[in-house]
Amino acid sequence: MEQGRFISIEGGEGAGKSTQIQALSQKLDSLGLAVKCTREPGGSAGAEEIRRLLVEGLAGRWDATSEALLVLAARRDHLTKTVWPAMEEGTWVICDRFLDSTYAYQGYGHGLPLDSLDQLHAFTLGAFRPDLTILIDLPIEDGLRRAHSRQDRETRFESLERAFHERVRHGFLERAQQDPARFIVLDGSQSLEQVSDQMIQAVLSRFELFVEE
Repeated sequence: MEQGRFISIEGGEGAGKSTQIQALSQKLDSLGLAVKCTREPGGSAGAEEIRRLLVEGLAGRWDATSEALLVLAARRDHLTKTVWPAMEEGTWVICDRFLDSTYAYQGYGHGLPLDSLDQLHAFTLGAFRPDLTILIDLPIEDGLRRAHSRQDRETRFESLERAFHERVRHGFLERAQQDPARFIVLDGSQSLEQVSDQMIQAVLSRFELFVEE
């Protein structure tokens, strides 16, 4: 059995990742592929418990180092309990956020040394990386306006100052520039349909998936 692929979807607050993950999942499913959608932090029982600690409560609940360690603990549980078993069964996994969010938020956003995050990921993931990362980029104002329109309890990161979100956006774009073979960057200020179409075409091309006319 051929091993499944791992695709991560990245972006700042309000980037529309959930909508695009659903569109991509439906497309891959229509091609006869087994697909699993998941998220970080979260995606396994233990990781979901850690998620609540990270995304709820006051902005200053954790310092940057504590936050990163919680994220990596959740990631390890997610990989061992959900992602890797699914891929071994031939399932394509689409993940809402992965390691690039850690670099963007805890590294660029909060100022943790990037080489320290490199070491943490080497310990936690080994050489494992996404087969493809799709970054949905859009201006900070647009993303925060979308995020604030949602009615949920996961507002800890949204409540951080604008300068933090600017650093996060810069971090994502710099990560993409450093690894162009893995990243596809899409303009999230377009309509949801335009972003979906471009994303799906990019995935089909990257993995040489053919659609019957």
